[in-house]
Amino acid sequence: MLEIMPYLECLSQNFPKKIVRLLGIVSVAMLCCKGRITMLGLSRWSGKGGSYRSIQRFYGSKVDWLHLNWLFFKKHRLKQEEVYLLAGDETTVTKSGKSTYGLGRFFSSIHGRAVKGLNFLSLCLVGVSSRQAVPLVMEPMDAMMKKETRTKKEPAKRKKKEKQGSGKKGRPKGSKNKNRSEPELTPYLNWMKEHIQRALSMIGGQIKIGYYVYDGAYGNNPCLQMVRSCGLHMISKLQCNSALRFRYEGEYSGHGRPRKYGDKVDYKNLPDKYLKSQTVERSVAERIYQMEVWHKDFPELLNVTVIQRIQLKDGKSGHVVLFSDDLNLPYDKMILYYRLRFQIEFTFRDAKQYWGLEDFMNIKAAQVKNAANISMFMVNLSRFLTEQNIADTEPSIFDIKIRSQTAFCLDLILKNNPEISKVISFEKLQMTLADIGCIHPHKRAA
Repeated sequence: MLEIMPYLECLSQNFPKKIVRLLGIVSVAMLCCKGRITMLGLSRWSGKGGSYRSIQRFYGSKVDWLHLNWLFFKKHRLKQEEVYLLAGDETTVTKSGKSTYGLGRFFSSIHGRAVKGLNFLSLCLVGVSSRQAVPLVMEPMDAMMKKETRTKKEPAKRKKKEKQGSGKKGRPKGSKNKNRSEPELTPYLNWMKEHIQRALSMIGGQIKIGYYVYDGAYGNNPCLQMVRSCGLHMISKLQCNSALRFRYEGEYSGHGRPRKYGDKVDYKNLPDKYLKSQTVERSVAERIYQMEVWHKDFPELLNVTVIQRIQLKDGKSGHVVLFSDDLNLPYDKMILYYRLRFQIEFTFRDAKQYWGLEDFMNIKAAQVKNAANISMFMVNLSRFLTEQNIADTEPSIFDIKIRSQTAFCLDLILKNNPEISKVISFEKLQMTLADIGCIHPHKRAA
């Protein structure tokens, strides 16, 4: 059988031995398991100590998965010379029934609509050179909490009525200027801020993280100020029709407040002085512009990169607007860092395809959280196993599962007939049988 416990020794000083032992048993069972990964299914592929009741206890235990994933990553996969980003994203897992904790209706990009299921926030470390996302924690979202990033404004009709009733023009008496540097955060943003701060506190100063990367849902000022309050710069995307303005470069008139806003940014006619790169490939011209501009919803200048693509055949064009609050960030790094955010999607894919993120049938809060985090831990573990370069090959996750299943079956056969091991070695027999289903077979000497 595949020996997992030596890799989990780094957890024994911070977690109870029982938890580490059961994690090893569940990990091996997941590597060997065929079909849906549920507690009952894992018990059928577990060895000694992996009864159904033991696995139930493990799924119901309280485990600090952020600490566990960080310790495993720090021991086996951390590269001190690597540059890491903190990235976040959400995934929806479809579920039926009525009693599952966190059950609600959430938007699923796969289905293109809101579906009945569970929603999880995933925080990952993304290596810039390795271009891989390392899951840290999966947090289930409360179905009652709305995913709002901005507080709702007062309806315009009500404002109009109040203004007409007062009989006075101008601002209401006692009104104050709003501080855009300290906006009111929604419950959703406060919830996310809590998990980001907890992750940064766990990492401490062991690696330097400068940026938090999120998709276009964070393209507003409250999200930016929330990330800055955590001590990070943010990289995200603005709407393609965002009303941006250049800095005013004219002379001061001599009275009143100096003018702040200049001309409005016309995305189809951007000045050449902001052009940073221009390429043509397959009849598509790509132009990249970088500039410092104002947005009326943000209190400070934004570092904006506009990626414009034009079809040379018919002249059709489109553009993407990336932004960051770090004015010193070059355009090429901003584009690279934002693209690396997509690596989180591959962790979701592996967790759903191989490690049971779509399969678990637990309904209690602790069990649901543990089931999701076990699947993400297996993403960490399986990628570490593929990096070991077993037998001079570059195995995929599918190869690791095939070899683990072969080892499980051979172990049962040899227990019933130990004489076979005297004729042929276990390793050679495993290599021969596992190569039948492997994508990357073992390289044999010529």
